[in-house]
Amino acid sequence: MNKKISLFALGAALIAVPVIAAPGGAKADADGDGTLTRTEAQAHATQMFAKMDFNKDGKIDAADRTAKRAEMQAKKFASLDADGNGSISQAEWNNQGAKRAERAEKRAAAGEMSEGKRHAMRGPGKRGGHRGMHGGMMGKADTNGDKAVSQAEFQTAALARFDAADANKDGRVTAEERKAQRGEWRAKRAAPATPAT
Repeated sequence: MNKKISLFALGAALIAVPVIAAPGGAKADADGDGTLTRTEAQAHATQMFAKMDFNKDGKIDAADRTAKRAEMQAKKFASLDADGNGSISQAEWNNQGAKRAERAEKRAAAGEMSEGKRHAMRGPGKRGGHRGMHGGMMGKADTNGDKAVSQAEFQTAALARFDAADANKDGRVTAEERKAQRGEWRAKRAAPATPAT
């Protein structure tokens, strides 16, 4: 159970997991021709692994999540600490609140939904609408069960997703094939979970 929880948390926390979940999409289409080759998917997986291996130890694990969280907290603190003195004054705190309120007003004026409403529409327990998927994909990528994903495991998982999307097995994934695969994933996520017997 602990392995599942830690991999679930890792998958939900790391930003670039979609390289495993999808064969790369438009970002991986290096030549911009609208079709993704297996070589492009492999190169994209290599780039994404490098980004996700935050502490550069050759694996993606809880240590990367901790390092990423620490960096995000430091950036957030720096954005609040306007004068850079290492502490956040009441005025700096209030200024951040005013900026947040101003952004919310601009979004409301533009007709955009608030982040809270977007989360509510995604449904309970689905962070970003993909919470369960990310944990599941990271768990599947960890083939040796060591609670970490090596570059080889990451690459294998990414290419397996590519191969699954390549419906006609021509070594290329078209926009239509990606769309069909996304439809299959949505249907699986929407299906009610079967109760354990």
